[in-house]
Amino acid sequence: MTENLNGHTIAFVATNGVEQDELTSPWNAVKEAGATPVLISDKEDSITAMQGDWEHGDSFLVDRHISEAKAEDFDSLVLPGGTLNADTLRTNEDVLNFVRDFFSAKKPVASICHGPWLLINAGVVDGRTMTSVDKISIDLKNAGAKWVDQEVVVDNGLTTSRNPGDLEAFNAKLIEEAAEGKHSKQTT
Repeated sequence: MTENLNGHTIAFVATNGVEQDELTSPWNAVKEAGATPVLISDKEDSITAMQGDWEHGDSFLVDRHISEAKAEDFDSLVLPGGTLNADTLRTNEDVLNFVRDFFSAKKPVASICHGPWLLINAGVVDGRTMTSVDKISIDLKNAGAKWVDQEVVVDNGLTTSRNPGDLEAFNAKLIEEAAEGKHSKQTT
């Protein structure tokens, strides 16, 4: 990845049950590109990741509680997947407002696997071309998105991918979009 993200601060929103690879792989990629990743959660101290839907993974320290997070403090947003993670966060109004604020500010957003559930509940998918894990493709279509089965899709600053097998392509595109900065056609 040749993009330089020096000086960028990137928000990662996750809670217990986040898919570990979908948190750690993009996290490491943005760090390697020079950005500072920040873990934001509805939990105070730490979260426990999952490897798949059944096996507990590692714990990760939370940098900032969602109640203290403001989109204006970040250059872009990453929403990792994990069934439990996304299902929990998609009903948290502080998280949904945080997500909406990135779209209102026209900042890049990247989401993988079940992560687009948050985008559905935030009301930002209508008319967008997106992908996700196939299990939520109907949810995206019902919310007005054009769902496609591709490893990575970019739609005016919104990057989406299907699953951990797509992480290399996802990471490259989220870094590219973050480096480009604000996208004038990014909409709420």
